[in-house]
This record gives sequence, C-alpha cells and structure tokens, in this order.
Amino acid sequence: MDGPARARDTLGTRVLFSLATAIVAVGHNKLRAALTSLGILFGVASVIAMLAIGKGAEQEILEQMRLLGSNNILVTPLEEQKEELVSRDEGKKEPKKYSPGLTFRDAEAIRMVVPHVDRASAEVVLNSLISREGRRRSGKVVGVDTSHFHLLNLTLAQGNWFTTQQVAQGRPVAIIGHGIRTRFFTTEDPIGKSIKAGEIWLTVVGVLDDRTVSKETSERLGVRDPNMDVYVPVHTMLMRFRNRAQLTQRDIELAARPEQNNDPNAAEEDPDVLAEKRNYHQLDRIVVRVDEASFVAPVAEILQRMLSRRHNQVIDFEITVPELLLKQEQRTKTIFNIVLGAIASISLVVGGIGIMNIMLASVLERIREIGVRRAMGATQKDILAQFLSEAMIISVAGGVAGIITGVALSVGIEKFAGIATMVSLVSVAVAFGVSITVGLVFGIVPAYRAARQDPVVCLRYE
Repeated sequence: MDGPARARDTLGTRVLFSLATAIVAVGHNKLRAALTSLGILFGVASVIAMLAIGKGAEQEILEQMRLLGSNNILVTPLEEQKEELVSRDEGKKEPKKYSPGLTFRDAEAIRMVVPHVDRASAEVVLNSLISREGRRRSGKVVGVDTSHFHLLNLTLAQGNWFTTQQVAQGRPVAIIGHGIRTRFFTTEDPIGKSIKAGEIWLTVVGVLDDRTVSKETSERLGVRDPNMDVYVPVHTMLMRFRNRAQLTQRDIELAARPEQNNDPNAAEEDPDVLAEKRNYHQLDRIVVRVDEASFVAPVAEILQRMLSRRHNQVIDFEITVPELLLKQEQRTKTIFNIVLGAIASISLVVGGIGIMNIMLASVLERIREIGVRRAMGATQKDILAQFLSEAMIISVAGGVAGIITGVALSVGIEKFAGIATMVSLVSVAVAFGVSITVGLVFGIVPAYRAARQDPVVCLRYE
C-alpha cells in the first residue's frame, strides 16, 4: 500500500474512532445532551418556520400579481364627487362642476393618446338574474372587449374568445365562468347553447378555466371571482343591457316613483342596488396595460392629469397601480421576516453558548480521562477531534429535531393561522448547515482547551 493510501486509511480510522468515542460519551449523559440541544432545536425550527412564511408570502404576492396582471394600471370610478371648491374671497361654497364620469371615450382616449400604453380595456358590471331551464341564480354580467381576458390572465377551458366583429356589433354572445357552467350546464356542452341574463338571451361561445379567488383577496385587491360571471362584449352591454351615460324611459319612470325609504317599515334595499342607482359612470373600470414596467408610474401620473382635464377637474375617479401596492406589501413582509429571522437566530446563538458551556464543564469533569488517553498514545489532534465530535453530535441532533419541529410548525401555522407557508429544500439545507456550523464554532474552544491539557497534570488531577 502506497503512502497516500495509508494516510487516508489512517485518517478515516481515526475519524471513525473519534465519532464512536464521542457517541459513547454523549450516551452517558443523555439528559444533559438533550437539554443542551434544545437551544439549537428551537433556533432551527424558528428559522425554518420564518423561511417558510417568507416563501409563502412571496408565492402569494406572485399569485396576486398573476390575478391583477403585470404592468397593469386600474382606473375605477368614485361613486360620489368628493371635492367642494370654496371661494377664497367670500368663503362660500362654489357649485360643483359637471363631470360625465368614467366613459368609454376615456378608455379610447387612453388607448390612442397616452404613450407606452399597450392596451386599455373598458369594463361594465351589472347585477342581474341568470336563468336557464328553470334554474335561476343572481350573478353579474360583465361587459368587456377582446383584450380584457389577456390583461387579467384569464384562460379558456373550451370555446373561443370574442371576435372583433362580435364586440363592434354588440352581438348577444357570452363567455361564462366555470361556476356558471357547472350550475347551468351540468350534463351538456355549453358551447352554442343559450343562457338568459336579465331579459336578454345570450349564446355561449366560451367557458373560462376554473379560478378561485378568496373573499379576502377579492376585497383587498378589487379582484372579482370570474367563476360566477357572465362576460359579454362591451357594446352588447351598452346597447342591450344598460348604458348609464344615456337617460332612458325606464330611468324616468323609476325617478318618478315615490320614495319608499321614508317608511320605517320598508325593507332596506340591497347595497349593490343602491350603489347602482347612485352610479352615473358609464364604465365600472378601465384596465390599462403599460408596455414596460419602468413606465408604469409615469403613465399613471399622465392618466391622472388627462382624466382630470376630461372630467373638468372633478376627481370622481381613482387610479391604482397594483404592482406598486404589492411591492410595498412584499417589502413590509420581507422586513417582518428579517426581524423574526434575527430573533430566531438569537436562539441559535444561545444554543451555541449552551453547547460551549456544557463542553467546558465536560472538559473539567474528564481531566483524568484525557490524561489516560494521552498516556495510551492519543495525540492532541485525537483529543481535539473527540471533543469537537461531541459538540457536533449534540448540535446535529438538535438540528435534525429542529427541522422536524420546524416543518410541523409551518404546517400548523398554515392550518390554524391561515398564513400561507412553503417549506423548501433550500431552507432545510440552510437550517441544517447552520446547526453544523454552530456546533463547529462553539465546540472548537472547549475541544482546543481539552487538547492543550498537560497529560502529566491530568493523571495527577483529583
């Protein structure tokens, strides 16, 4: 056997012997070793749980961005004019200026005039009664154009999108959500069949893929659940259903009816119905897609100025940049996770100090053992390896138990606290590597002290 091979064999034998000796030594004090590893256990478990919460929050942000669409700007109407101008000289309120509200012409102007706008889609929402073959359900009819579905990343399960001709001519066609399909077309293919929305019969030309939006997400981001919606071309909505920019005979008749709200016994009207009566805007939303992310903020500022001029300086609209809101939310969550991660790291430091403390005490307790081993031919490196192996075993045992506890803690947080978590292999590897590092760093000082003991003094130690 050549020299290098003999050296490797000797090194491997010494390492295995040091590990075996360390395991025996730790086994003699199981309770003390277990208590010492608790600091590592809690620290590793906390790190894994914090990384899982951070990863879950990141995935949630990405999912919300997918729902809202990247590089999108949302223009939504305000139900009432909020601003009242006051004359500086007389201190009297000036009459409110007239505003036509958010109209289809605004969407067209945004598409044609504002630079770096890729697409702009108008959206009109109407509460209606969906019915077919004796089955009825309240729902929403949504008027959109051909680009709306692409802006919000909606996909088709079957059928086709609206054609340009169907949108321009206002044809009675519809794309239905997955929930509408399961309730009204349980046993048959909906494509080409008819469904009634209010008083209008619509021909189904497409069905959207299933996309479930939680109520919390819907309220916070203004994202509607598309599963229970019936989508029609925007001109179909304005010509066949309702156009709030035009005064019809029906509006006059409703306005001529006596008010029922003065009757204390009268039932309260539905909030959506009341909001619909107060809403003078032709559109309920405009979704604007910017061609590059760097132009989102400047385009939003241009939209603010442009719409203010078109609405006679009346601020009856609101411009929202979802990407900026979500980035701010992500930044807040990141800071929160960093703080909690730092707190969790303190547990690892405390655990490492505990390992060092116990190992220093162990060196004093085993002075005679060190002397006997040195007298039998053990070198300083052998003693160093033995005590360092003991610290590593305690730390690794705490790390393994911490990984199991951290995964269980992450699952519990998601189940009982409702916070999205995601445990990744990277977080487990990082936590395990940290536990090994802690054992190595905080075990080196006691091991070095044990290795530097004088064997003669150790044999005479009482």
